[in-house]
Amino acid sequence: MSEVLVLVEHVDGEIKKVTFELLTAARALGEPSAVVVGTSGTAAKLKESLAQYGAEKVYVAESDDATGYLVTPKVDVLAALVGAKSPVAVLVAATADGKEVAGRLAARTGSGLLVDAVGLEGEGGVTAVQSIFGGAFTVKSQATTGTPVVSVRPGGVEAAEASGAAAEEVVEVPATDAAKATRITGVEPIVGGDRPELTEASIVVSGGRGVGAAEKFDVVEKLADSLGAAVGASRAAVDSGYYPAQFQVGQTGKTVSPQLYVALGISGAIQHRAGMQTSKTIVAVNKDAEAPIFEIADFGVVGDLFAVAPQLTDEVAKRKG
Repeated sequence: MSEVLVLVEHVDGEIKKVTFELLTAARALGEPSAVVVGTSGTAAKLKESLAQYGAEKVYVAESDDATGYLVTPKVDVLAALVGAKSPVAVLVAATADGKEVAGRLAARTGSGLLVDAVGLEGEGGVTAVQSIFGGAFTVKSQATTGTPVVSVRPGGVEAAEASGAAAEEVVEVPATDAAKATRITGVEPIVGGDRPELTEASIVVSGGRGVGAAEKFDVVEKLADSLGAAVGASRAAVDSGYYPAQFQVGQTGKTVSPQLYVALGISGAIQHRAGMQTSKTIVAVNKDAEAPIFEIADFGVVGDLFAVAPQLTDEVAKRKG
């Protein structure tokens, strides 16, 4: 069976959830081979988890310079593997870095680029399933040139465990031409508090235009903190200045697929639904009984979020106590 290269997203020795989704998607095409690009010793920390999600091989590409340049080392390693291994496809996460890697790799290898996939099919070639126009339509596309490079939307595929051999193979990280690459001179972590990262969280509580003001968004935060959840926001809330753009959920924001999604004061415009409608359980609170969010909600409360959310927060605290 042909190999499918999967670029591993990792931070501080921890694998990002989207990598497990990529490995799951890769199994529809062939045998997943994880590609770990990092400093010395990185792959050893990740191997067990990669095996747990079906990685048959782990390509170990480690060097001191691997994290010293923006995306270039990753593109170099993947391009070399495409040439040497002739994989059926290369999968990367549709994150800011992943999209950059995908575009450069496709150009470097003369390959077709399939973007923002929410699923993959392997019959009759590599087929990307894509959700377009805010989730109103689902389309399928194929690359006709080279080795398909596919960026997969985080949260678009449900990760499923499968045993893999995770056999290690060391590959060289090509020397980077400093004149053609951007060197990283400093790193400052995002100050995000103790809440889980939005796309990694199993519970997300989001606020919309109905919150009414930035200073009132604490009603969303308090409920999220009681549940140990991440905080999200609709585009309307972000555009109104209620919450930072990095927390936007939707077609032009982040895609989430948690076990529980709580929507407070969110009408449920198609743009927002495209980023959260695959959540396992959706709870919506809105004063408008005709709000579109209720069409996809598992549980709905027609009422004032400022009356409902604090009661829910208190009840959660009682149960935890």
